[in-house]
Amino acid sequence: MISENTIGQAIEDLFRQIEFQAEPAGLYDPLRYMVSIGGKRLRPRLCLTAYGFYKDTLGPEILQPAAGLEVFHTFTLIHDDIMDRSPLRRGHETVWKKWNQDTAILSGDVMFIDACHRMAQCPKNELPAVLDLFFTTARQVMDGQQLDMDFEQVPMVPMQDYMKMVGLKTAVLLACSAKTGALIAGAPAAHCQALYDYAYDLGLAFQVADDYLDAYGDEKVFGKPIGGDIVQNKKSWLIIKAYELAPDSMKAALYMPAETPGQQAGKIAAVKAVYDAAGIPELARTQIAALHESALGKIRELAPEAREVLEAFARKLVGRTL
Repeated sequence: MISENTIGQAIEDLFRQIEFQAEPAGLYDPLRYMVSIGGKRLRPRLCLTAYGFYKDTLGPEILQPAAGLEVFHTFTLIHDDIMDRSPLRRGHETVWKKWNQDTAILSGDVMFIDACHRMAQCPKNELPAVLDLFFTTARQVMDGQQLDMDFEQVPMVPMQDYMKMVGLKTAVLLACSAKTGALIAGAPAAHCQALYDYAYDLGLAFQVADDYLDAYGDEKVFGKPIGGDIVQNKKSWLIIKAYELAPDSMKAALYMPAETPGQQAGKIAAVKAVYDAAGIPELARTQIAALHESALGKIRELAPEAREVLEAFARKLVGRTL
């Protein structure tokens, strides 16, 4: 079993040394920029962690696919920020804001190609299964993004539709990351599926936590402006639950205009007042805890040492909201 310290150092080295083509600089500088501003590196960490349950050393056959998962995730962030018109990502200007929208689109495209190249560097015996999982996941993530945009055009959606969307947009890539590590390590099929299911449920918990922090987090910690989902009229777990539970007399606040800075601040305050009155923050934390427990229930058949590591990973991921 590979230690967490070894995995952490490997990830640090991997992304410090990651290289992209030098020219044209206008295409590749945004890639270097996005890697340089960091992130939690959840996906490569989960991939390497799953791999480390069955192997004792880390080589390029797992490090490059692990990097590919993060590069793919970063590609989705570049494009998401364009669609959401987000000015900040991890406390830094987003690519479209720092350069322009056309550059962000093209740089995101080449980042996806780079991710595919890295995924294909897994061992030949596992290549078909790894690529099938990766390409299926990539399509699912884009399905989820389209649903997310579709939901912005309707007054409200059922909670089950929202959870399906975040499963596609967020959870499947975490699940893919865990299963990819297990596949490349040659883990038993049942373990591969257990790790996928664990990470999927944890991804749902992570997204509900992200929704919660969008309204109630610290902007310096969260890395982007608080209330962005409210301003953009995005469907979140909180707003859907508020629509279910809040009295009709309060629901008008959910649809207030937010064109000017003044209107935006007013809408954020009004919507959070609805959330508070309906007890939405407490309900969100309860939902996060339930999904967290569901994730842990999926790994009962793994070795005790593996379960301990995964339990700690889950606590770190959603612990701020429990």
